[in-house]
Amino acid sequence: MSFSPEVRQLWTDVIKLATRAAGYEPLRIDSKQHNGKIDDGIMASIRASRFVVSDFTGNRGGVYYEAGFAHGLGLPVIFMCREGDELHFDIRQYNCIFWKPENFEDAQSRLKNRILATLGQGPKLVQ
Repeated sequence: MSFSPEVRQLWTDVIKLATRAAGYEPLRIDSKQHNGKIDDGIMASIRASRFVVSDFTGNRGGVYYEAGFAHGLGLPVIFMCREGDELHFDIRQYNCIFWKPENFEDAQSRLKNRILATLGQGPKLVQ
């Protein structure tokens, strides 16, 4: 996802909470300490992941690249995008969770349910 302030709340109020509620520990690379190139950290983190949540809001090229990398590794990719944003034709056929900034509660519930349907309950205890 973009690191822009515009979608930061999507991370804190939707992706992070839904992932934890499903029993998994979320990671966004800008919260991980590293001393190398951020791209290397992203690729290493994707390789170590059980699944990837990709938010295509703003049509960020890096998000498409990273989702494709995860797909190539055989990892499940959960697609998200702000309602009203245009998805590239290559991924329009995937079941995408479209979210509205005024209804993060719905997006959080839908993402949690998608994670559970895709991977089942994770190993972390839900608090």
